[in-house]
Order: sequence, then C-alpha cells, then structure tokens
Amino acid sequence: MIKNTFSIKDLENLSGIKAHTIRIWEKRYNLLEPNRTDTNIRNYDVEALQKILNVSYLKNSGIKISAIAALSGEEIEKEVRRLAQNDNRLNFSIQQVKMAMVNFDNALFQETYKKLFQQKGFSGVFKELFIPFLIELGFLWQSKTINIAHEHYISHLIKQKLLANLEEVQYSRAEEGSQLYVLFLPENEMHDLGLLFLNYELLSRGHNTIYLGASMTLDNLSYFQKRHDKPIYITYLTVNPEIKKIPTFLDRFNKKVACDTDIELWLLGHLSEKIDADILNDNQKRFDSISELIDHIS
Repeated sequence: MIKNTFSIKDLENLSGIKAHTIRIWEKRYNLLEPNRTDTNIRNYDVEALQKILNVSYLKNSGIKISAIAALSGEEIEKEVRRLAQNDNRLNFSIQQVKMAMVNFDNALFQETYKKLFQQKGFSGVFKELFIPFLIELGFLWQSKTINIAHEHYISHLIKQKLLANLEEVQYSRAEEGSQLYVLFLPENEMHDLGLLFLNYELLSRGHNTIYLGASMTLDNLSYFQKRHDKPIYITYLTVNPEIKKIPTFLDRFNKKVACDTDIELWLLGHLSEKIDADILNDNQKRFDSISELIDHIS
C-alpha cells in the first residue's frame, strides 16, 4: 500500500530536521499545517513531506529559515529549482529519489538519474548519489519510515541502472594472464548492489572478473583455482553471515576454498567494518570502501 500520511518522526527521518524543530517552525512561522487525529496526534500528507524536503534543501544551501518561511509554496519550489540548476544538484537529486521512492514514481526517478548522469557519468552517480542514499535507505527501513515495498521498488530501479551499465563494459576482454577476481556473496546474502557496482568498476578498468552473485556456498568456489593461477576472491557482507559467525566463515574459506594456501579473500560491506582485524588470517584483507579496494589494485 502506498504510504500517503506521515508522522512527524517520518518527516524527521526523511528530511533530517528534528521533530522538535519542525514543531517550532509550525508555531513560529506557520510553515506546515498538519492534520490531527481525534487524539490530537499530528500527521502529514505527501505535499507536506515535499515541502519539508524543500525547506531542508534550502536551509542546507545556506538560506535562513525566516527567509524561507516568508516564501509561498510556489516560491520555495522555484528557489529549489534555481539552486539545483547551479551547484547543488546532488543534494537535490537525493531529495528527488526519496520522493520517487515514497510515491513509487518511476518517471521522477528516471528524470533525476538522467540529469545527474549527464553531469557525472554512471560511476559518479553511483558513488555520490546511490551509495549515500542506500545507506540512508537502511535507516529509513529500520525506523519503519518506509516499508519493504519501498525498499524493493527503489533497489530494483537502481539495479536496473547497474545492469544496463554493466552491459556496456562486460564484453571487453582483459589482457591475457591478468589477475582474476571472483566476486560472490555468502550463503543467504542477497544484497548484491554493492558487489554489482564493484564488478562494473573492475570491468570498466579492464580487469578480469567472474561474477557469481548471491548466496554462494564455499564448497563450490575452489573450482576456480584449479583453472586459474591464484584467483582473488571478493565478497560483500551486508547482513550475512551474522557478525558472531564471521570468524567461522573466514576459517571455512581457508579450509574449503584456499585449502590452507595463501589464496586471498577480500571483504567489503557494512558487516565487514565490524570485523576485528585480529581475527583476519594473513591471506584476508578488509576494505572500507570500493574506492579503497580499487586504489589498492591500482
């Protein structure tokens, strides 16, 4: 079901403006006019959400709230568009992707993507727009500001862009004898956007990759070193394995895949950031970002 009413906490989570501040602005400037339940609890419609996102955007651009509040709704939108055409398109794009997600608005997503793509190219769009947005998306879902339908919808649109751009680079041949990178997600790990983007980054730089995707069992990975000289395995940990099970996962990789050799495993993702460096074996490396990994290769 499309969400068309929002709590003041939803507005805080989506705009970054504290609920307490929103209440003050309502009282002092009559900035928003919330609906109220029979028990006097505020709720807001989509137009109010759009307005508070616009207000947040203008305030982050350095405009004082008193000046913003003096503008009409149409004037606020006009000022947002003016700023977005100059130096602040990235923040504006994040705002627009949020609205596209909330309203299940495919046209708005496509328009936002196209304009930013023309400025920054796909790699720039993913690093500067999609990665920050996806980090925030996790918080919005955990706080129940959005539901699972919103997450699936916007993630699928982002994945479509990834696959379309991968199509452009995946048929180029790597140099003979170049290093092979085998990309996989562990069992029960289905969040593949980060790994797909890493595959794009590697391929666009002429590297040799084999992309295996989601939920791969370790038992099937040793096949590759039988045909290639010392492949490097790369995995992306978002929700699985659970943090307490990661030491077991690392040990099993060495026994089942590396077979107690120095074949490397590189780790990325939210869960990998929580790994104590002391539990990593000599053939295992952790990276804080895709950019750091690419720099390491370079």
